[in-house]
Amino acid sequence: MLVSTKGRYALRVLADLAEHRTEGYLPLKEIARRQGISEKYLESILKSLVKNGLLTGLRGKGGGYKLTRAPEQYTVWDVLRLTEDSLSPVACLEEGASPCERAAICPTLAMWQGLDRVIREYLSGVTVADLVRPGAGAGDYVI
Repeated sequence: MLVSTKGRYALRVLADLAEHRTEGYLPLKEIARRQGISEKYLESILKSLVKNGLLTGLRGKGGGYKLTRAPEQYTVWDVLRLTEDSLSPVACLEEGASPCERAAICPTLAMWQGLDRVIREYLSGVTVADLVRPGAGAGDYVI
């Protein structure tokens, strides 16, 4: 699993909006500056997040973007599922994949399924609120 810049930036933007949520709507230009992301690329990410209901946007003076719900209600898993083509460690476990003809005899299938489960469970347990809480959201998972 390789997370794209789109997925990483989406998480950074949500964390930024969570940190500044008391300030109301935040202009794209301000978010882009703080996060070091080009405005044009950030605009495409924000458009996707608005379309999927994670953010709300307001045009004009005093406009910008803000979260649609509390930071605790956004999981990293949900955000990455929107931004990534796949989060599966192998192609045969991707959503909508054709059944593998070797599944019945594959000696590694159970291992890949286990890794897929660990990734999903871990990322489902980390929220945007965790990302902005100092020292939280990382390094606390035991396999």
